[in-house]
Amino acid sequence: MNPHLLLAITTSFTLLSFIDAPYRDELWLQHAPTLVLLITAAFTIRWGLLSNASMLCIFAFLWLHILGARWIYSFVPYDQWSESLIGFSVSEFFGWTRNQYDRLVHLASGVLLVRPASEILQRYAGMRPLGGALLSIAVVLAIGAIYEILEWQIAITFSPRQAEAYNGQQGDIWDPQKDMALAWLGATLAAGLIRRSDLSAT
Repeated sequence: MNPHLLLAITTSFTLLSFIDAPYRDELWLQHAPTLVLLITAAFTIRWGLLSNASMLCIFAFLWLHILGARWIYSFVPYDQWSESLIGFSVSEFFGWTRNQYDRLVHLASGVLLVRPASEILQRYAGMRPLGGALLSIAVVLAIGAIYEILEWQIAITFSPRQAEAYNGQQGDIWDPQKDMALAWLGATLAAGLIRRSDLSAT
């Protein structure tokens, strides 16, 4: 798909997420990373720094984030959606007691961001496919760690209500560790799939 079209769709999706948003005040904070990623994507497309496949991975991750941001992650109504589509609640089926959408996005960050990271390492650092795939796992984990540190700073800077609305720990003291573990799992699976691909040639 044309990356310019993907950028336009994603920008529109971001704006649409504000319409009748249930948590409008918190949504502005949730979309701060969205704005940074959209600007970065625009420059990446302008200078042709990544392949269309890698850009699609980045935008797919953004779509998941934008959807989560609308409901500040903790309240994404996937149970209502599943009941409407397949007739039962996903949470009841799996015995979940918390909203798991944020876990899905952390897993997806590993799955979707490994390819762009590996491509950058191969194209601009001269790494071979296997080395690029392996080091891309570390890149994804480093990005995840920086984000968890940012959440920690928000937790100690903002009011408890604002911090909880942004971080979405839902009372789980091990939330950062679980998020990082899922990102690692997703990144490891994705790296295994692309380890033989010479992305520098795409």
